[in-house]
Amino acid sequence: MLRPRIIPSLLVHDKGLVKTVGFSNPKYVGDPINVVRIFNEKAVDEIAVYDIDATTRGYAPDYKLIENLAFESRMPLCYGGGVKTLEQVKAIIGLGVEKVALSSAVIANPRLIAEAAEAVGCQSVVVVLDVKPRPRSKDYDVWTHNGTKNTGRSMLDVAAEAEKLGAGEIVINAIERDGQMKGYDLDLARKINAAARVPVTILGGAGSLAHIEELIRSSGVSGAAAGSLFVFKGIYRAVLVNYPTIRERDELLQSRIEVA
Repeated sequence: MLRPRIIPSLLVHDKGLVKTVGFSNPKYVGDPINVVRIFNEKAVDEIAVYDIDATTRGYAPDYKLIENLAFESRMPLCYGGGVKTLEQVKAIIGLGVEKVALSSAVIANPRLIAEAAEAVGCQSVVVVLDVKPRPRSKDYDVWTHNGTKNTGRSMLDVAAEAEKLGAGEIVINAIERDGQMKGYDLDLARKINAAARVPVTILGGAGSLAHIEELIRSSGVSGAAAGSLFVFKGIYRAVLVNYPTIRERDELLQSRIEVA
């Protein structure tokens, strides 16, 4: 049985790394390349970097930054932000990135998933859905443009469509949990993991390793992603890049076995 992946999720804004709360109020946490180098030394399972300016400002992917990140990274790297075309997907993979994250583009053009999967392989196509609870419902709406535009579409419907078209992984980002560090939305995690047949990663809310363990134990997801947990330390949120030790990760593996 595969050990669940623990994935630092890094946000790029104005060329620097930031952390947000509820997709707002970005706080600068460092230079992207330096942070990747630190995570290299900590033997991170995988790392995800999202450019949160690209879609909202209409930017194309920053290929120079992507190239530098891929060159420095000694762990699998997922990149997302501003990816709208098959040519961009192929260019990013060509720079040495293992996975490309598609988000708002797959709402406008779902066929991009199938085209990308055929060109670079399903394992390299990740669909990221930013979601909020739907009022008076047990479902969740998919939002785009940094959580400012409600598509009105159901998370489960969009995820099922993405899976059918060839997405190799689904990442669900709980907008209302972003930066709160009070724990994951476990109902959300159980709901999407039960419905999906591809690996699921949950992002939003982690404030401790106990939260990651709880997520894995209660839902069985294959990926636990976090931002604030891996860049802040203490109640005053001093910037300190950190990551669980191999022993701590092995203990989380035991949690995965128990839930199975």
